[in-house]
Amino acid sequence: MVEFGSFDDICLKVTYPWCPLVGNSKLGAEAECYSRNIELGSTIIFQASTLVIDIVAFFMTIIMIWHIRTKYTAVGRKEMVTFFYLYLLLTVLDFVLISGIIPTSSSVYPYFTAGYLGLTSGLVWCLLLNGFVGFQFYEDGTALSLWSLRLSTLVVFGVMYFVSIATFKNIAGLKGSQPMGLFIMYFIFNGVGLLVYLVSQIILVVNTLNEYWPLGNILFSAAFFIIGQVITNLFSAKICDAVKHYLDGMFFGCICTLLAVMMIYKYWDSITQEDLEFSVGGQANVWEVKDNMADEDFAPYAQSTMGTNYYPSQGYSNNPYGPPPAINAQQQQYPYPAQPTGGHPGY
Repeated sequence: MVEFGSFDDICLKVTYPWCPLVGNSKLGAEAECYSRNIELGSTIIFQASTLVIDIVAFFMTIIMIWHIRTKYTAVGRKEMVTFFYLYLLLTVLDFVLISGIIPTSSSVYPYFTAGYLGLTSGLVWCLLLNGFVGFQFYEDGTALSLWSLRLSTLVVFGVMYFVSIATFKNIAGLKGSQPMGLFIMYFIFNGVGLLVYLVSQIILVVNTLNEYWPLGNILFSAAFFIIGQVITNLFSAKICDAVKHYLDGMFFGCICTLLAVMMIYKYWDSITQEDLEFSVGGQANVWEVKDNMADEDFAPYAQSTMGTNYYPSQGYSNNPYGPPPAINAQQQQYPYPAQPTGGHPGY
């Protein structure tokens, strides 16, 4: 049973990056079961299976960022791409920390871990503010919208970073043995932010859109995230024992988090409409003719069509006999005079 304000029970099941820095032991809390390590040269790589998912998440995020950036007229494009940039950076930090590239005994490990936790809360806050962009309280893409998003996200990052590093270093009244503040920020603050985002998007779809299909995307995202958290925090050790240390809960949790983020992108894409006049590439689509074509521009097309009755007047301005007569239906079907049968004409 998870004790409120303590990571001891959680860290016995899953190897979070901050587990070595909190707990009653000087070495922190260690998981009872975790996935196998691999050795590359003289370096031991931890959580190899989860690192594969991090690599997949990295490239998938780049693809989603590219697609968002090409939707030039979509609502909230710049705000949403900020969220995915943060997720991309969080994926890189997750790779560095859980792989053991930065050892837990390193003096910089607490600072990178605090940055990881700060990015986690900043990511949630950025997503929450993106949820309010669709209500058009202020115009999206403006300096007010972008800088309020960036600065407030930076503030949330700074608060979480301070709480984390103060907990790890036992300063400002915070202790690693009693990480109450860190627990509240990570589970309560982040959880409430995600819940508010989910509720706001349901309200937005129901009250604003004419179709409810986007609800499926956002509900799938929430379902993937919840399943991932349950597997990671409750069943990681059981999964690890069942598959003989080849996988653990972090592997499935990372997959579910990636799927949740992908469904957020799919949801945003489904509720935004792009102006067809400005397609990918920034050039106008030729969907309609804005100006009438001049006669001399249209003449080659008209003359190439059989049976047309159109002749430009300007082209025969110097002809004293005027334009040739129009071709009637019979002449169109038989363009040459019929030849008499039974002998040569003229004889």
